[in-house]
Amino acid sequence: MKSQYVLPITIVVAGVLIAGAVFLVGKNNAPASSTTTPVSDKITARAYDPSVDHILGNPNAAVKVVEYADLECPFCKVFQTTMHQIMDYYGTSGNVAWVYRPFPLAQLHSKAPEEAEAAECAADQGGDAEFYKYIDQIYAITPSENGLDLSELPTIAQQQGLNVTTFNQCLNSGKYATKIQNSYNEAIKEGGQGTPFILIMVGNEAVTLQGAQPYDSMRAAIDAVLAGIPGITASSTPAAQ
Repeated sequence: MKSQYVLPITIVVAGVLIAGAVFLVGKNNAPASSTTTPVSDKITARAYDPSVDHILGNPNAAVKVVEYADLECPFCKVFQTTMHQIMDYYGTSGNVAWVYRPFPLAQLHSKAPEEAEAAECAADQGGDAEFYKYIDQIYAITPSENGLDLSELPTIAQQQGLNVTTFNQCLNSGKYATKIQNSYNEAIKEGGQGTPFILIMVGNEAVTLQGAQPYDSMRAAIDAVLAGIPGITASSTPAAQ
């Protein structure tokens, strides 16, 4: 997709994002969990890859909202609800999909990498649907800020009807540790300064947003991108609510 289709969002986002605090650097220069912030940038990033990524919505959607997240981040927990609202609104059109990538900030939340691996092990058995269901359940029970009892991880798997023995074997093997670390490294390379780190993408072009953006800000940003894509008209996007 040519860059002119995405560029207008940079201007729009600057006018619609709600300003807020962002805590960028903690101990050991680690990125930190963040609230809303008006900072945005335009980058080239890795496009959606079905062999690596988990997606909710149409895999062929013109716009993909990529979220790099930490399962112990309280702002990610809030943004999880926002993204489900976004998908409730746009999902039926098939024009927008949600891609979730792990970005565990182990320096702040030592349990987050194992939780991210657990979600991958759930996907091992049930694909993307079980992956999103699993992270929903983690967010539902964790008090955040490294507060989840890790003994709950197989319990969640059992509640979802997964084979717990297979799940535990997967988790104990560290099968997905490298994938989680690679995703973390990727987020840093792409400019992630905290969680959630958001990319609104067309192909491999993206506008980045730092922090848990509110629903209205996400709607404005996504609408700006959709408006710049030839062939997507008002009649093919959800009606105003």
